Amino acid sequence: MNGRGRVKSPNDGSPHRGLADEARFIRAWLDNPMTTGAVSPSGRFLAAAMARHIEPATEGLVVELGPGTGPVTQALLRRGFAQERLVLVEFDAAFCKLLERRFPRAKVIQGDAIRLRETLAGKIDQPVAAVVSSLPLLNMPDNQRLALLEDAFALMPPEGRFVQFTYGLVSPMPKKPKGGRPMVAFTSEVSAHVWLNLPPARVWVYRAGAETTAKKRPGEAVILKLKAHADRMKLDLLETRAKVGHEIRLRKAKMKHGLEKAGLEKAAALSDARLRDARLKKLRDR
Repeated sequence: MNGRGRVKSPNDGSPHRGLADEARFIRAWLDNPMTTGAVSPSGRFLAAAMARHIEPATEGLVVELGPGTGPVTQALLRRGFAQERLVLVEFDAAFCKLLERRFPRAKVIQGDAIRLRETLAGKIDQPVAAVVSSLPLLNMPDNQRLALLEDAFALMPPEGRFVQFTYGLVSPMPKKPKGGRPMVAFTSEVSAHVWLNLPPARVWVYRAGAETTAKKRPGEAVILKLKAHADRMKLDLLETRAKVGHEIRLRKAKMKHGLEKAGLEKAAALSDARLRDARLKKLRDR
């Protein structure tokens, strides 16, 4: 996914579109590897895992940071969000033009997602329900990451969520930052690994001031843990179904290949037998 920053179309999911998106990401990464989070778009399982952490029933806009070619955007639309609710903040001009073609009713903003409040100033007139980020946070200094989180929290109500994926083993948002910056008050939860994404990734969800809220409402922490566990179970089920489906398709292909091979061998044997019969008949006729 790009580092700065569905209505289903006939080409969705086509091999040609997928290869074209891969080529776009490789070009963007070669041009600026520090601001492009990966050399290929996120897979559909990772995109779905990110979208799953936001409820369509929640009022407000969803701001996506670094949408790139739009795989997470598509997952948000499949989740039930209207294009009109999506604000796509993308640094790369070529990606912006592509996003405008693919999601004509979404609001595409070319700008620096790291300076989020400044980039969005005067460009949105509705509250923000959630921020979904595909930025390469681990490439950035701690202070810069936490400043982004503060900007996001300032745009959202207390129950708002900041959703971020990472290939790393640790939280992209440091609780003990280097450089002496005061810690942003937040809590976090993390998904299980999305093994079907290459490379495998996890999704982190951050909330502002959740420790204080949990003390006022003791049952909320338990509910959040149960919901996170349920989300992980759903993701595991999807991955298992995908693996089983892949195995079934593989076995069917092997069976088909075996039947075709057996059929060819049988045809060859019949042909040899007929040839031998013809030769014997000629010998007898002599």
